[in-house]
Amino acid sequence: MKVWVLSVMVCLSSSISTPGTASVKVWEQDEVIPTYAAGDPEPNPMFYFGRTSQGAEGRTYPYPLFDTLTGEKVDKAYRLVYLENEYLKIAIAPEMGGRLFSGLDKTNGYHFFYKQRVIKPALIGLIGAWISGGIEWNIPHHHRATTFMPVQHRIEQGDNGSKTVWVGELEVRHRMRWAVGYTLHPGRSYLELSMRIVNRTPEHNTMLCFANAAVHTNENYQVIFPPSTQFGTHHHKREFTTWPISTGRYGGGDFSEGVDISWYKNHTSANSVFAWNYSDDFVGGYDHGAQAGTMSIANHHIIPGKKFWTWGNGPNGRMWDKILTDEDGPYIELMVGSYSDNQPDYSWLGPYESKIFTQYWYPFRNIGGAKHANLEGAVNLEISEGKAKVGFYTTAAHRNAEMQIKAKDKIVATRHINIDPGKPFNLSVTLPKGTNQHTVRASLSVGGRELVAYSPIRLTDTPMPKTVSNPPAPKALKTNEELYLA
Repeated sequence: MKVWVLSVMVCLSSSISTPGTASVKVWEQDEVIPTYAAGDPEPNPMFYFGRTSQGAEGRTYPYPLFDTLTGEKVDKAYRLVYLENEYLKIAIAPEMGGRLFSGLDKTNGYHFFYKQRVIKPALIGLIGAWISGGIEWNIPHHHRATTFMPVQHRIEQGDNGSKTVWVGELEVRHRMRWAVGYTLHPGRSYLELSMRIVNRTPEHNTMLCFANAAVHTNENYQVIFPPSTQFGTHHHKREFTTWPISTGRYGGGDFSEGVDISWYKNHTSANSVFAWNYSDDFVGGYDHGAQAGTMSIANHHIIPGKKFWTWGNGPNGRMWDKILTDEDGPYIELMVGSYSDNQPDYSWLGPYESKIFTQYWYPFRNIGGAKHANLEGAVNLEISEGKAKVGFYTTAAHRNAEMQIKAKDKIVATRHINIDPGKPFNLSVTLPKGTNQHTVRASLSVGGRELVAYSPIRLTDTPMPKTVSNPPAPKALKTNEELYLA
């Protein structure tokens, strides 16, 4: 096995372009960002003293403990690495754990990830200081030790005109290495994220891997789980709720009157919801006021985790707004988990084993939400009062694409359109009288190749899943097999 090392490549105030193709630019620059300084780390090694992190042991050593905040606001220069094509402008912060710092949809000026205009840490991370915003890489633990520490980075040029910025590190507690490659392609409005995790040791190691994406939120924001999702669950799968209408107590909230918990505004206190969904490849969110949203695409066999988290739309949430930012307001987290569907839910890496996998994120706009999405685009279909309203967004430009709406396999409407990430398509049509919504299908194709389509699904009467119980204490188990299976 090759052991790869990340190195720093500086391309200050310059860009790399590929002749004959649409250009993807990459460059580095220093930016001054107002920063509330963290205090000096604890000078003594801190061995395990009972701290927890997301239900797991919060072990610190050999990392230092950053458990003091000065409250002093200073101007500080950070090196940011930028990727830009005709649709997106992405900023990456190697000095802040390699996180994605900002993501701009150039077609409408929408920040499809939460952009901080101030660095304001709070004592939330595994070793203390932690900041919100962008995409945080939780590898191999949630709010990992180095989430607010510098990591290595390098820039790479692809054969197809794409550009990649790699970030990563050697994780010193388990001696494992991880890296994430941010890639923009010419002519595409999605951000490709290539992930590599390597166990460099002769021992088995545990791993938790969640991409923690923050997005700006408000009372118009709605979380998008796939329509086949009927249930949500909390951390440790200790409780379940129906989705999207919750009809009982869940996560400390009382939804017994029947509340649509896909809307941020309906959570008055902090809450987590993991989608109980093992068949779909997307999760997202949509701001109905801005008519813009964020979508994640990933192979559900490898990346099954779909979660949203909020501080809540209440006094507690407003308090955390003030703790974590000055003026940028509330956010929610849209998380996707690799080899894991919950937190804490660790998977194993065998001796010298590597795991390599990919996910994608893109903005979408002006279609009212989404019922289905893939790498080619998103579709929304609303059926009400005998009408079908359809919206399509695509991640690339297509000329003479064919939009089609069918009911009972009969064509209701056909349009030949030009569509691109800056020009989504919407249409409202009257359906034949007595049409059953489950027979309606909306599709978008190019040259006979279907890009994206949706037909309302029939949900089955499924019982609520059972909660997970903690395994018995080892002394209560009689055999090694029982201990292994526990």
